[in-house]
Amino acid sequence: MAMASIPVIDIAPALDGSDAGRQSVAAAINRACAEIGFFLIRGHGVEPPLIDETYAAAADFFRLPPDEKLAIRQPSPDIARGYTPFKGETLSAGLGAAAPADLKEMIDMGPVDVPGGAYYERPEARAFFHPNLWPARPAGFRPTMEAYYRRMNRLADDLMRLFATALDLPDGFFADKLDRNMSALRIICYPEQQTAPEPGQLRGGAHTDYGTLTILLSDRAAGGLQAQHRDGYWVDITPEPGTYVVNIGDIMQRWTNDRWVSTLHRVVNPPAALAATARRHSLVFFHQPNHDAVIEVLPSCLGPDHPSRYEAVTYRDHWLGKWQATRKPAA
Repeated sequence: MAMASIPVIDIAPALDGSDAGRQSVAAAINRACAEIGFFLIRGHGVEPPLIDETYAAAADFFRLPPDEKLAIRQPSPDIARGYTPFKGETLSAGLGAAAPADLKEMIDMGPVDVPGGAYYERPEARAFFHPNLWPARPAGFRPTMEAYYRRMNRLADDLMRLFATALDLPDGFFADKLDRNMSALRIICYPEQQTAPEPGQLRGGAHTDYGTLTILLSDRAAGGLQAQHRDGYWVDITPEPGTYVVNIGDIMQRWTNDRWVSTLHRVVNPPAALAATARRHSLVFFHQPNHDAVIEVLPSCLGPDHPSRYEAVTYRDHWLGKWQATRKPAA
């Protein structure tokens, strides 16, 4: 029977500290990551006022005049900071697929509490810890986004500990691979569509995410997220109130030797009858390892019948190849 919706997992029993609750939640995560790589979480503990404030700041930013937004335009293809204008990215290009540019605009932010020092300032690391580019307006945008980034990083750490349990690893197995991570917060606006898309053009082209996991919150405007099941069909991702969408990225598939799947997903266009009013905003936290973390198959995912399918790679090299392929050259 085809999957009609993705699993919903209450992670509160694991966060409350009971071993039985932790094992139960980890088992549910393991099943979801093996089948489709997506699940909804409730009981995550993120404060609703913080979510509301972040949404409001995002909506206010995207309503600014174009020249104000362009004042913090992404400075170069290797620096994931600042504003990318409408049609400035083609996600499907990260998988080598040709398609028209995606129908969205966005702002990218990176780590907000970088302590400085040699690790962060060496030439091969500077782009990953580049200072964030903050708009002059709306008022309060920076502190709101910094608070949301910190909260998402905490939630991602909670989930990575559950991932370790699900994969029969020690609770803190991933800690030294994530302690100086280069995670990113992306705020996306999918504007109303006043003209019909080009053939094959989507709000977000089919792609996989690059890192460990993604934590997504979107409003319920028409034209939303779909994930591709292992069997090839597309499943609509419809969040329930109070839940986050979580999906795993390429690094978890590599680490687990394909036991877990980094699922192809896309953001489809709204129906033509609703396109002129279907403005949509998303808050997306991309959790990513340290730039120099060496990604090789986990010991619990190897065996006589399961030899390694992947060569070791640093996260930096993996990320750069994917990211730079998606960027549209500046006009």
